[in-house]
Amino acid sequence: MIAVIDYGAGNLRNVVKALTFLGADIQVAADPALLKEADALVLPGVGAFDDCIHALERQALLRATRDFIDTGKPFLGICVGYQALFERSDEFNSQASGLGVFEGDVIRFSGKGGLKVPQIGWNKVDIAEQGCPLFRGIPSGSHFYFVHSFYPQPKDPSIIASTTEYGECFASAVWRDNVFATQFHPEKSQKTGLALLKNFLELI
Repeated sequence: MIAVIDYGAGNLRNVVKALTFLGADIQVAADPALLKEADALVLPGVGAFDDCIHALERQALLRATRDFIDTGKPFLGICVGYQALFERSDEFNSQASGLGVFEGDVIRFSGKGGLKVPQIGWNKVDIAEQGCPLFRGIPSGSHFYFVHSFYPQPKDPSIIASTTEYGECFASAVWRDNVFATQFHPEKSQKTGLALLKNFLELI
Protein backbone atom coordinates (compact mmCIF):
# COMPACT_ATOMS: atom_id res chain seq x y z
CA MET A 1 0.00 0.00 0.00
CA ILE A 2 1.23 3.48 -0.90
CA ALA A 3 0.14 6.36 1.32
CA VAL A 4 -0.24 9.76 -0.35
CA ILE A 5 -0.20 12.46 2.31
CA ASP A 6 -3.24 14.74 2.37
CA TYR A 7 -2.45 17.89 4.34
CA GLY A 8 -5.25 19.94 2.78
CA ALA A 9 -3.24 21.29 -0.14
CA GLY A 10 -1.06 20.10 -2.98
CA ASN A 11 -1.65 18.33 -6.26
CA LEU A 12 -3.21 15.36 -4.54
CA ARG A 13 -5.79 14.31 -7.13
CA ASN A 14 -3.38 14.13 -10.09
CA VAL A 15 -0.80 12.20 -8.08
CA VAL A 16 -3.39 9.66 -6.92
CA LYS A 17 -4.78 9.38 -10.46
CA ALA A 18 -1.34 8.71 -11.98
CA LEU A 19 -0.36 6.10 -9.38
CA THR A 20 -3.74 4.39 -9.64
CA PHE A 21 -3.38 4.26 -13.44
CA LEU A 22 -0.11 2.39 -12.89
CA GLY A 23 -1.90 -0.18 -10.74
CA ALA A 24 -0.81 0.98 -7.30
CA ASP A 25 -2.85 0.36 -4.15
CA ILE A 26 -3.33 3.93 -2.88
CA GLN A 27 -4.44 5.21 0.51
CA VAL A 28 -4.95 8.96 0.90
CA ALA A 29 -3.57 9.65 4.37
CA ALA A 30 -4.54 12.56 6.61
CA ASP A 31 -4.05 10.45 9.76
CA PRO A 32 -0.46 9.81 10.92
CA ALA A 33 -1.45 6.29 11.99
CA LEU A 34 -1.94 5.34 8.35
CA LEU A 35 1.69 6.12 7.57
CA LYS A 36 2.80 3.29 9.84
CA GLU A 37 0.92 0.79 7.69
CA ALA A 38 2.28 2.03 4.35
CA ASP A 39 4.90 0.28 2.20
CA ALA A 40 5.82 3.59 0.54
CA LEU A 41 4.99 7.25 1.08
CA VAL A 42 4.43 10.15 -1.32
CA LEU A 43 4.38 13.80 -0.22
CA PRO A 44 2.91 15.92 -3.05
CA GLY A 45 2.81 19.68 -3.01
CA VAL A 46 1.77 22.85 -4.74
CA GLY A 47 2.04 26.24 -3.05
CA ALA A 48 4.11 27.77 -0.28
CA PHE A 49 6.70 26.06 1.92
CA ASP A 50 5.27 27.56 5.13
CA ASP A 51 1.75 26.42 4.31
CA CYS A 52 2.98 22.89 3.72
CA ILE A 53 5.03 22.69 6.93
CA HIS A 54 2.37 24.25 9.16
CA ALA A 55 -0.37 22.04 7.72
CA LEU A 56 1.73 18.94 8.33
CA GLU A 57 2.40 20.07 11.90
CA ARG A 58 -1.30 20.72 12.62
CA GLN A 59 -2.17 17.17 11.58
CA ALA A 60 0.80 15.58 13.38
CA LEU A 61 2.08 14.49 9.97
CA LEU A 62 5.46 16.23 10.11
CA ARG A 63 6.94 13.93 12.75
CA ALA A 64 5.13 10.93 11.26
CA THR A 65 6.71 11.65 7.88
CA ARG A 66 10.19 11.85 9.35
CA ASP A 67 9.57 8.63 11.30
CA PHE A 68 8.47 6.92 8.08
CA ILE A 69 11.63 8.03 6.27
CA ASP A 70 13.70 6.59 9.12
CA THR A 71 12.17 3.14 8.49
CA GLY A 72 14.05 2.88 5.19
CA LYS A 73 10.90 2.38 3.11
CA PRO A 74 10.64 4.26 -0.22
CA PHE A 75 9.67 7.93 0.02
CA LEU A 76 8.93 10.35 -2.84
CA GLY A 77 8.57 14.12 -2.40
CA ILE A 78 7.15 16.20 -5.25
CA CYS A 79 7.57 19.99 -5.72
CA VAL A 80 6.91 21.56 -2.30
CA GLY A 81 7.09 18.00 -0.95
CA TYR A 82 10.69 18.04 -2.24
CA GLN A 83 11.47 21.44 -0.71
CA ALA A 84 10.04 20.33 2.66
CA LEU A 85 12.91 17.83 3.00
CA PHE A 86 15.36 20.68 3.52
CA GLU A 87 16.06 22.85 6.56
CA ARG A 88 14.45 26.17 5.70
CA SER A 89 13.07 28.35 2.90
CA ASP A 90 13.52 32.01 1.94
CA GLU A 91 9.88 32.13 0.82
CA PHE A 92 8.06 34.95 2.66
CA ASN A 93 11.08 35.13 5.03
CA SER A 94 9.90 31.80 6.36
CA GLN A 95 10.50 30.99 10.02
CA ALA A 96 9.25 27.42 9.58
CA SER A 97 11.73 24.57 9.85
CA GLY A 98 11.53 21.87 7.24
CA LEU A 99 11.97 18.14 7.81
CA GLY A 100 15.75 18.57 7.79
CA VAL A 101 16.35 15.27 6.00
CA PHE A 102 18.84 17.12 3.80
CA GLU A 103 21.03 20.10 4.66
CA GLY A 104 20.41 23.24 2.63
CA ASP A 105 18.05 26.13 2.04
CA VAL A 106 15.25 26.72 -0.45
CA ILE A 107 15.88 29.91 -2.44
CA ARG A 108 14.10 31.96 -5.11
CA PHE A 109 15.01 32.13 -8.76
CA SER A 110 16.97 35.27 -9.58
CA GLY A 111 15.13 35.85 -12.87
CA LYS A 112 18.43 36.14 -14.76
CA GLY A 113 18.14 36.91 -18.43
CA GLY A 114 14.64 38.26 -18.02
CA LEU A 115 13.18 34.83 -17.33
CA LYS A 116 9.74 34.91 -15.75
CA VAL A 117 9.34 33.73 -12.18
CA PRO A 118 7.69 31.34 -11.47
CA GLN A 119 8.97 28.84 -13.99
CA ILE A 120 5.88 27.28 -15.51
CA GLY A 121 6.08 24.64 -18.21
CA TRP A 122 8.33 21.99 -19.69
CA ASN A 123 12.09 21.99 -19.15
CA LYS A 124 14.97 19.62 -19.75
CA VAL A 125 16.22 17.39 -16.95
CA ASP A 126 19.86 16.29 -17.14
CA ILE A 127 20.63 13.17 -15.12
CA ALA A 128 23.54 13.75 -12.76
CA GLU A 129 23.49 10.36 -11.03
CA GLN A 130 23.18 7.55 -13.56
CA GLY A 131 22.54 5.01 -10.81
CA CYS A 132 19.37 6.69 -9.54
CA PRO A 133 16.55 4.12 -9.78
CA LEU A 134 13.94 6.81 -10.54
CA PHE A 135 15.57 7.52 -13.91
CA ARG A 136 16.05 3.93 -15.02
CA GLY A 137 15.28 3.77 -18.74
CA ILE A 138 14.72 7.54 -18.96
CA PRO A 139 17.24 9.36 -21.19
CA SER A 140 19.15 12.34 -19.82
CA GLY A 141 17.73 15.48 -21.39
CA SER A 142 14.11 14.29 -21.13
CA HIS A 143 11.53 17.00 -20.45
CA PHE A 144 9.36 17.25 -17.34
CA TYR A 145 6.75 19.77 -16.22
CA PHE A 146 7.65 22.44 -13.64
CA VAL A 147 5.66 25.01 -11.64
CA HIS A 148 7.79 26.82 -9.04
CA SER A 149 9.50 30.03 -7.97
CA PHE A 150 11.84 28.45 -5.40
CA TYR A 151 14.27 25.54 -5.43
CA PRO A 152 16.54 23.83 -2.88
CA GLN A 153 20.31 24.27 -2.75
CA PRO A 154 21.64 21.01 -1.26
CA LYS A 155 24.82 21.39 0.77
CA ASP A 156 25.79 17.83 -0.14
CA PRO A 157 26.28 17.63 -3.94
CA SER A 158 26.32 13.82 -3.80
CA ILE A 159 22.53 13.69 -3.33
CA ILE A 160 21.81 15.54 -6.61
CA ALA A 161 20.18 13.09 -9.03
CA SER A 162 19.38 15.57 -11.81
CA THR A 163 19.90 19.21 -12.74
CA THR A 164 17.95 21.72 -14.80
CA GLU A 165 18.76 25.16 -16.22
CA TYR A 166 16.46 28.12 -15.70
CA GLY A 167 18.63 31.20 -15.56
CA GLU A 168 20.81 29.17 -13.21
CA CYS A 169 21.54 25.48 -12.77
CA PHE A 170 19.57 23.89 -9.93
CA ALA A 171 18.99 20.43 -8.48
CA SER A 172 15.74 19.26 -10.05
CA ALA A 173 15.85 15.88 -8.26
CA VAL A 174 17.69 14.37 -5.30
CA TRP A 175 18.25 10.87 -4.02
CA ARG A 176 19.80 9.32 -0.94
CA ASP A 177 19.08 5.76 0.20
CA ASN A 178 15.28 5.41 0.34
CA VAL A 179 14.50 9.11 -0.17
CA PHE A 180 13.69 10.42 -3.64
CA ALA A 181 12.36 13.87 -4.51
CA THR A 182 11.70 15.93 -7.62
CA GLN A 183 11.09 19.63 -8.15
CA PHE A 184 9.17 18.81 -11.32
CA HIS A 185 5.75 17.16 -11.39
CA PRO A 186 5.97 13.59 -12.74
CA GLU A 187 2.18 13.31 -12.50
CA LYS A 188 1.89 16.15 -15.04
CA SER A 189 4.74 14.98 -17.27
CA GLN A 190 2.86 12.54 -19.51
CA LYS A 191 4.60 9.29 -20.54
CA THR A 192 8.01 10.24 -19.15
CA GLY A 193 6.51 11.15 -15.79
CA LEU A 194 4.58 7.89 -15.67
CA ALA A 195 7.81 6.01 -16.42
CA LEU A 196 9.46 7.71 -13.44
CA LEU A 197 6.53 6.89 -11.14
CA LYS A 198 6.57 3.29 -12.38
CA ASN A 199 10.26 3.11 -11.42
CA PHE A 200 9.34 4.33 -7.94
CA LEU A 201 6.63 1.69 -7.59
CA GLU A 202 9.10 -1.01 -8.57
CA LEU A 203 11.21 -0.12 -5.50
CA ILE A 204 8.49 -1.43 -3.21
